[in-house]
Amino acid sequence: MSIRGPQALASLEEAMRDIRREEDDLSRRVARSAERIAKIKESEAELFRQLAQLRLDPAVQSELDGRITAAEAKARDMLKEHARDVSKAERAMRDLDAKRTVLVERRNAAGALLEDQQRKLTALTESLSQQLATDLQFQEKKRETEELDRIAEQSRRKTEQAEQDRTEKGRPYRDDPLFMYLWNAGYGTSEYRAGNLVRYLDGLVATMVGFHKARPNYAMLNDIPLRLREHAERQEELVQEAEAELAQLQIDAVDRAGGKPLRDAIALTQTEIDAMDGDILSIEDQRDKAATALQALAEGKDPAFEAATTELATALGREDIQTLLAAARMTRTGQDDTIIAQIDEARTRLREEDAESREDRERLKILAARRRELEDIQWEFKKQRFDDPNSSFKEDRLVGDLLDQFLRGGISAASYWDQWRRSQNWTPGNEWGAGYKSTRQTRSATSSGNPLPPGGGGGFNWPDGSFGGGKPPRPPGGFGGGWGGGSTSGGGGFSRPRTGSAGTRKQGEFKTGGGF
Repeated sequence: MSIRGPQALASLEEAMRDIRREEDDLSRRVARSAERIAKIKESEAELFRQLAQLRLDPAVQSELDGRITAAEAKARDMLKEHARDVSKAERAMRDLDAKRTVLVERRNAAGALLEDQQRKLTALTESLSQQLATDLQFQEKKRETEELDRIAEQSRRKTEQAEQDRTEKGRPYRDDPLFMYLWNAGYGTSEYRAGNLVRYLDGLVATMVGFHKARPNYAMLNDIPLRLREHAERQEELVQEAEAELAQLQIDAVDRAGGKPLRDAIALTQTEIDAMDGDILSIEDQRDKAATALQALAEGKDPAFEAATTELATALGREDIQTLLAAARMTRTGQDDTIIAQIDEARTRLREEDAESREDRERLKILAARRRELEDIQWEFKKQRFDDPNSSFKEDRLVGDLLDQFLRGGISAASYWDQWRRSQNWTPGNEWGAGYKSTRQTRSATSSGNPLPPGGGGGFNWPDGSFGGGKPPRPPGGFGGGWGGGSTSGGGGFSRPRTGSAGTRKQGEFKTGGGF
């Protein structure tokens, strides 16, 4: 079952909300854990004070009590300040999430408006199809475009055949190390540079391998594809020029029928959507920084808090404290037993709390990395206009099992995005002009696994981007970057800009408490 572009983006947004919600929950748990650890150490300090009162003379007891009390008071003050800082950071996160939610809702409303505007423009263009079918200027331009398209396709096929010949027929030459040595040295050309002795020896080698006869053939195998490619690229440019002229005739017909206000409205709505996407990106970057700051606070990495807790731990780890505890264990009394049991219990709770906190911190880091990856995917999704109403995906598992695998670390972000790209299709538009369709577009779409957006019926886009929801222009015929286009994300990379993000991407499985 297929899924439409707007629905797909909504599913990604829902997953993003779940990630952020769980990220917030984990941050709170880690922060509370740091506070509980500090309080356990405080209670441990009080127990040692009680033990000192039982076992030490007043003078030693007073000195020990003073050290513990000072460290304890400092830790208590910093604990209060730390709690205030964490609360402040959590409020900042909530404010940013609220702002982003408002923007997403506004964007959804704009997307619905865009779909309605596109539907009206489509109805108008369909009513003009018969008119253009009898328009002599349009039909002549359509025939010219079809012919240029046919020539460009033939040029492409000849170039591909020549490149295949270069690969297959050139293999014997490339497999001959002596021939390739002379070829790379430029032997027999004005580029050859060698002394008399080397020149003499190279002449013997050339005679032995028949270089003088073989070199022109190999040069031709390499040169023909380059010349054919130059010709094919020029033919592609001619087709694009003709398509642009044909599209302009269509635009003129739409405008004469009163479609210009609709086109302008579509362009304006798309501009507003693009502006909101920029604002969403900015808020996401702010939130990423705030999340990093909150994570540091939650982990107790605030310098003052860390210093205070370290000082208390140091005070409790002094040799005289440990000696006191060891002596109490060796000569236990009824009162000693109770205090020592409480100290042991506190230390057990401390170890358990610390272990759980370490696990939560690791999960939080991975979850933050997954959130950034999903932000990257959403950015590419919107950049490619995959959320357009005319966009659809034939694989609904992308918002089901595959999304779950990605969130759990079963597949990488690059692999997950590539499956989105390969599953995507554009809904066929109005085939104006008796069904003209670019054969190069069909080829490029098929070979890249990423069907390109339909134009106003001719298999191309309106030059000003205002028809069809402002979908991205198709790549120019596959030349220059290899036939058939390929991934716009650079083999799995993402183009989303990040302003000072501290995040890094991590792979691997992870478990969280909220269904991921």
